[in-house]
Amino acid sequence: MTVRGALGRVLRFLGVIVFILVTWELAKLLAGDPWRFGESTIPVWDPPLRWKPVNDINLPHLWTIAAAVVEQDARGDPYVTSLLGAAFFTMREALLGFVLGAGFGLGLAIVLIHVRVLERGLVPLLVASQTIPIIAIAPLIVVGLKAGWAGVAIVATYLTFFPVTIAALRGMRSADPRAFELMRSYASDRRTVLRKLRLPASPPYLFTAFKIAATASVVGAIVGEFPAGIREGLGGALLQAMQYHSFSPGDLWVAIAMCAVLGLVAFLLVVLAERRVLRSYRPIEDLA
Repeated sequence: MTVRGALGRVLRFLGVIVFILVTWELAKLLAGDPWRFGESTIPVWDPPLRWKPVNDINLPHLWTIAAAVVEQDARGDPYVTSLLGAAFFTMREALLGFVLGAGFGLGLAIVLIHVRVLERGLVPLLVASQTIPIIAIAPLIVVGLKAGWAGVAIVATYLTFFPVTIAALRGMRSADPRAFELMRSYASDRRTVLRKLRLPASPPYLFTAFKIAATASVVGAIVGEFPAGIREGLGGALLQAMQYHSFSPGDLWVAIAMCAVLGLVAFLLVVLAERRVLRSYRPIEDLA
């Protein structure tokens, strides 16, 4: 991608963010609570309409959220500093879950592609397993294993392995059928076909799955921190912010924004790895 193309994507992304923020304040201008600044009880603006979802508790003003970013916590540090530390803690869990999930998913796909009977019987069960809400299964994993942050990483693994498995199955079957016929004519064994044909054809599919898995691992890590009672991560930060939401609504939105940023960072890291790995990639059929 050219620098101009990358700059265009960034500008479009920023344009969407600006549109959301303008719409946010426009909704409060038209249907929010009366606008007051400081400790004054006299409103400087009384919106003509009232809509509960955009009141100052559910949807605080942007300047209230901005003030929450720099407000001091119990230790005297800016709130955003505490959230950055929590984000690094959660990133560690998510990274372990991503690595375990990607490795397990790829290994499972290799087994399934060579044992068709197992694939027919196991894939429907894998699909069914992903319909179970993660908020329901996380306590069983975290509390049952009593493994602390490692148990949280297993929750992230649970959300990560499935897209990798499905994408790897699709990728390992994507090579030109003529290439498979050529390998059979050479009497190549399964290991050789896997190493020289199936795996080289898989990277575009795998990296698509890795992008999904990267963000899913962050979600799994955050959700897994809830039943684990871990306060050092973003899950603990969200729980604490929800407890004081009525008194300081901006804190919760800052914590939510940090979760979104962490997911975006995980996604972008995979994108950068994809561009580096696939820079000189050529489809396997082009090599035949």
